[in-house]
Amino acid sequence: MADLVTIAGLGKSFRNGVTALEGVDLGVAEGEFLSVLGPSGCGKSTLLRIVAGLMPPSAGRLDWRAGDMAGRIGFVFQEPTLMPWAKVWDNVYLPLRLAGVTQSQAEGRIAETLAAVGLQGFETAYPRELSGGMRMRVSIARALVNEPRLLLFDEPFAALDEITRAKLNEDLLALWRRHRRTVVFVTHSVFESVFLSSRIVVMAKRPGHITAEVKVDFSAPRDAGLRLSAPYIDVCRIVSRHLTEALQ
Repeated sequence: MADLVTIAGLGKSFRNGVTALEGVDLGVAEGEFLSVLGPSGCGKSTLLRIVAGLMPPSAGRLDWRAGDMAGRIGFVFQEPTLMPWAKVWDNVYLPLRLAGVTQSQAEGRIAETLAAVGLQGFETAYPRELSGGMRMRVSIARALVNEPRLLLFDEPFAALDEITRAKLNEDLLALWRRHRRTVVFVTHSVFESVFLSSRIVVMAKRPGHITAEVKVDFSAPRDAGLRLSAPYIDVCRIVSRHLTEALQ
């Protein structure tokens, strides 16, 4: 499968003298679910922001097979970052409104997207009326509604309880299977990365660089039962070893 984006020799240094990334080489294949795993401070979020176009690299380049990706990247941050004064419908409508889509033109797409993330019937709710998991679902819907070619997730479930996190993992996988959009998912959880991904790359501490790659291919369905299976535990053990080595 061809790469949607090829990252070569990527580096990022800040004015305070900190070098966050150095010599990052990475290809992201069209339609894959790639997790970027590493300890806090290794540059995972910085890498994601460079891919999103939110900050420039200091060195290296990104080559996009699809050409200009403006408006074709969805980003889900660590916090939902919703407009507290706006209802769910209006929060999801925001990127379409900024793109010049009228409310009447957006109605069908928003309804379909809210249903896809399990929020049908919550269109008129305010963020304060929703649980943390539901607010994150709104954030995912807002990233999906523009039908992006690439979805970027920056540790979106880290602050949620384990039960909510597991359910959102399963629902996110179902969405990925249905639409097969390319996903890059940043996490510091070995268990989450193995459950979600078709491939995992491990980053070492600053300056961040990739030290290992693990392909994940389970024959069994990825559901709650997978987390108790021997193949899942075996892959978690392999990824944990790579993460431990990256910390040394």
